[in-house]
Amino acid sequence: MSDRMLPEEFADCEPFAEKWCIATEAARYAERLNSTVAEMQVFYDAMYPRVRDAMAHLDKFSLHELPEQELNLLRLVYSLIMVSLPVEVWQQPKVIDSGTAYFDRYLEPTP
Repeated sequence: MSDRMLPEEFADCEPFAEKWCIATEAARYAERLNSTVAEMQVFYDAMYPRVRDAMAHLDKFSLHELPEQELNLLRLVYSLIMVSLPVEVWQQPKVIDSGTAYFDRYLEPTP
């Protein structure tokens, strides 16, 4: 039995799995806010080139019956999406000029 969180084909992304394989959108957002731009940039630089491979791999499975490693890979992709605007555009974890505004979502997309 493997201690890997991700499928073998994504062993290069494993160093990011513990921090970024996050189950909920709210928790991913909180992690983004608690991360530095430098931390997000390192994750982004490693994961962005692999996202098409990840999606092609995930397309081999039923979305609602993903094995644990594939579910973690999907969560890693979700985290990449969460950090993409802060890395590509804002250069900060928070939305620019948002002040203390926030938005709570009560329904979570699945899986």
